[in-house]
Amino acid sequence: MKVYAPKSMRVTAKGEYATRAILHLAMAYPGVVTIHQIAERDRLPVKYLEQILLELKRGGVLVSRRGVYGGYLLSRDPAEISVGEVLRIVDSRIIDSSCRQSDSERAFLCADYYGCGLKQLWHDVSLAVEKLLFDTSFADVCANSRRKPSLAVIHKSVARLNS
Repeated sequence: MKVYAPKSMRVTAKGEYATRAILHLAMAYPGVVTIHQIAERDRLPVKYLEQILLELKRGGVLVSRRGVYGGYLLSRDPAEISVGEVLRIVDSRIIDSSCRQSDSERAFLCADYYGCGLKQLWHDVSLAVEKLLFDTSFADVCANSRRKPSLAVIHKSVARLNS
């Protein structure tokens, strides 16, 4: 049996930006964070981030505050918000395969729609990935993030060693 090195799963840029923004807000919870703070820390384009944060607000994950001390904050505790929920809000499909789409969505008829074993395989893969994403809360991601040193800490340590 041939073993392959794992490759990373592909998530849309929108999904990646949304999860990074929510992680930033989860790390600051229950504090308020401005869109510019999120964009600067995570190197995200402000205009695109605005659209994403508005979708997340409409989806019930964020609330916004106006005024001098305004910005965004999570609507619930990070333990109550899953990675899957955030991805589902900004991308209706988390895992996408033409085998899981209807004929009108994929713009062609499947030659073996009922007899193809790949359809079941992609369905099983999708269920497994979605279970993992919906079972993982942002509190879990925060705990994992806090165990690892940030790039800034690593750069300071390297600079100290080099001087």
